[in-house]
Amino acid sequence: MTIPRFWREFEHRYRLIGTKCPSCGRVYFPPRDVCPYCHRESVGKMQKYELKNTGKIYSFTVVYQDIPDFKELKPYIMAIVEMDDGPKITGQIVDASPEEIKIGMPVKAVFRRIREESPSGIIEYGYKFVPI
Repeated sequence: MTIPRFWREFEHRYRLIGTKCPSCGRVYFPPRDVCPYCHRESVGKMQKYELKNTGKIYSFTVVYQDIPDFKELKPYIMAIVEMDDGPKITGQIVDASPEEIKIGMPVKAVFRRIREESPSGIIEYGYKFVPI
């Protein structure tokens, strides 16, 4: 396996690419080399799988603490999203106030700016979730 030299090369950060076990059909995100359910039956057989970009909020919290990269965003909402394909993914909920968020609310993944590295100013992008 080639190790990506730049964060832009991690396709699971931009396209929600996971893996699917050909034995049991379970979908995993982030990608896995071995199915934790089937164990070693899937070594070398896990298939690349692009998740649908939709799911529902499984759990969430509102973050009020000062974290340097997110100071201008507070308070912000972090959630565990159960994707329609099965995996649960942690992500930020955007374009909604904390009062609007409910467990079971449908959401979709969107491509957004995550942060800007200093002092070089490189902008890092990734997925976040918006209510639908």
